[in-house]
Order: sequence, then C-alpha cells, then structure tokens
Amino acid sequence: MGKYFGTDGIRGRVGERPITPDFVLKLGWAAGKALAAKGNTKVLIGKDTRISGYMLESALEAGFSAAGVSVEFLGPMPTPAIAYLTRTFRAAAGVVISASHNPYYDNGIKFFSDSGHKLSDELEARIESYLDQEIDCVESEELGRASRIEDAAGRYIEFCKSTFPSHLSLAGIKLVVDCAHGATYHIAPNVFRELGAEVIEMGTTPNGLNINKGCGATDLAALQQRVQAEGAAIGLALDGDGDRIMIIDADGQTIDGDEIVYALVRQSIRDGNLEGGVVGTLMTNMGMELALADLNVPFVRAKVGDRYVMEELRKNRWCIGGEGSGHVINLKYHSTGDGILAAIQFLSGMVREGCSARDMVAGMKKLPQVLVNVRFTPGTDPLNAQNVQSAVAEVEKALAGQGRVLLRKSGTEPLVRVMVEGRDSKQVKAFAQQIASEVEAVD
Repeated sequence: MGKYFGTDGIRGRVGERPITPDFVLKLGWAAGKALAAKGNTKVLIGKDTRISGYMLESALEAGFSAAGVSVEFLGPMPTPAIAYLTRTFRAAAGVVISASHNPYYDNGIKFFSDSGHKLSDELEARIESYLDQEIDCVESEELGRASRIEDAAGRYIEFCKSTFPSHLSLAGIKLVVDCAHGATYHIAPNVFRELGAEVIEMGTTPNGLNINKGCGATDLAALQQRVQAEGAAIGLALDGDGDRIMIIDADGQTIDGDEIVYALVRQSIRDGNLEGGVVGTLMTNMGMELALADLNVPFVRAKVGDRYVMEELRKNRWCIGGEGSGHVINLKYHSTGDGILAAIQFLSGMVREGCSARDMVAGMKKLPQVLVNVRFTPGTDPLNAQNVQSAVAEVEKALAGQGRVLLRKSGTEPLVRVMVEGRDSKQVKAFAQQIASEVEAVD
C-alpha cells in the first residue's frame, strides 16, 4: 500500500481527511496530471448512492478539469459496470466513488485503468507523487469539459444479459433480489426480469443514507425471511457497489462466495472450458480446497482482497477466483469481480441442470469457520503483541494440524479479523473468542 492508496483505493469517513472536498479535488488533479502524461484526456466517473457522492464527484470534476482532462458522468452505477464502460468508451480511466459495503458515512475513490483492471502500483505511485505538489491549472482553452452518458445503465444491462446462454430462459423461476439500496438498484432487477425471471425487489429505494443498512450481502437476515415467505427458488444479495454477491437457497440457507466459485468451476468443467485452476485467499474455507482436489482442479491462495486474487489469476493465466465474502471473478466474462454476472452464471447452471441452488454446491462441504472482527486503537499493533501471539500458538497446538488460524488487519478499517477453522464448530468458536479477547486487551 502507498501513502494514500490502500488495497482498494482511498477510503475513509466523509469529512475526515482524505475524504474531504479539498483533498478529493487535488486527487482529481493529480490523477489527471498522471493520465494526461499518457496522452488520453477523458475519464468516466460513476458512484454508488451515498449522499456524499454528489460532493465528491463535483470535487473530482474540478480537479480533472484543472489538469486538462474531460469527464463523463455515469451517475449511480455498479463498480464492475464502470470498469466495463471504461473499456467500451476507450477512456483513460474509470473513477468509482464508493465505499462498497461500508456504512453511508464512509466513502472512497478507486480507479480502473483503460483495460478495466485496477491501476498498476506504478501509476498509483505517480498519482501520489503529484499529491505532494502544489496544484496548478492549464490554460483556459485547455480545461477539461464535463458531460453525461445518458444510456450508461442500458448499455450495462445489455452486456450482463449477453453472458446468459441465448437458448435458455429464467422463465418459471421466482427470485428475490436485494440491491442493498446501492448502485445496482436500477440495474439488477431489470437484468433478471428481462431474462424471464419473476423478480421480487428489495433494497431498491436508496435515499443517500440507507445503503447497506440492514440489507444486502453484509446483512442477509431480511432476505432469508423474504425468500421463505415468498416461496422463492433463490435470493440474491448484492452489496452497495455491486461487486459482491451472496445467495440464499429456498430453505433460507446461505451460499457464500466460496461455494459460488465452486459452482462456477463445476459448470466450466461440464462445459469443457475450465482454464487452469482456481484462486482463493487465506480466508477461503478449506472445504473448497478439498472439493476442488476431488475434481483434480489446482488451487492456490492469495492474500485477502480481490486485488490479490486478480493478480494471481493473471499471473497463472487462470479465469476463476474469489472470496467467501462474495467477490467472485470470472475473467471469461469480465475484467473484474461482478456480483450480477456471478449470479447469472449460477442461475444458468440451475436452469441447465434443472436443479436447486443447494444442488449446485452439493459436492462441497465447508469446515466450521468462525470470523471475529475486533476493533483496535490506531497506532497499536495487535498482531505483534506478545499476548496475542501466545494465544495463537496455544490454539494452533490444540488444533493439531486439523485446522487453521489467521489474523489480519483490514485494509479499510481499524479492525483485526480473527479467523479460526477446524472440524469441531464449538471448539472453533471458543478458540476464536479466546484470541479476540487477547486482541481487545492490547492498548
């Protein structure tokens, strides 16, 4: 990570540096200077539904204009849609104003390159170097202009539908779509409805303050109840910016990102087009690793974060990877993780096999895994505290090779994520709480 850029762009609480109007204006200028040096002077800007998005896009526009870069606004759009449209409009970059699954009072800025991938470390470093300089302004005749792409949503809906087999239909399938009052609210329901499904909408009335609140991929309780109450075949839970997907089966049980990845691998094997192996992360459930081994599919773990999954996929020239949290990447269809596309591929498998959502993941048995998020005081380093290291060593000894312990800091919040995995669920939960208590004790 750089001075300003984290694992997923720049993120924080609105009104606190770096998510302030003055800093974001300068960020637009700095990014514009770095991109203009490459000869392309047009960027796309999209956002999720947070009320602060209006303020931040205006600041970015001013910064880009001062650097001589024109902007085209997309309005509320899923993060993967911005990556797709950046490629199709031949823009120098796509800018996403979003804090993904975080509450409304957080926001962030992240960038896609002209190829629809995350920016290179080199380009991020170049932007950061400009952030340490005094801002200037090009001559008036060279200022960037601003315009709006009116049909952005329609373009992306058609792209999503194009990935569903043309000879199949979702007719006869009742599904509930929870858009988390986020960026997919005007897109996801239309995609599945136009593919033939009976769609029941949830989380499609954003007001700027309710994004991710009690809904979406990070809070599944309401969707679980609605799926069962409606007698739906499946529920789809997207997060605020649409790059995560979690699935609820007809019985109200969760199918997470690891299981969705496994289902897509099975479909690729059936179609005879699986390219190489699969990338997970240090948090990926061991059950997926064992299930893939039964299919003779290679598996490797990357650091936590879709950025690192993508890096490993590109390095190995593989296509499918993801995280249990719902980031699912399939490079056969898109250059980044996409919740809507992952759901489409999952549903196409259900239609072709004539099976239920639960049947799609029947070959994978997850090991009990407990994740505890522990907030820590900035400036402290719980991972290197002696009491925490001793607790980890004690738990690892007790697991005796039949499980895993992983501690890591969040890249976006002052949290330590404590993960314990093993064969006995009660034991795993107790071990996780034991370590979490030691992390909380660090000051």
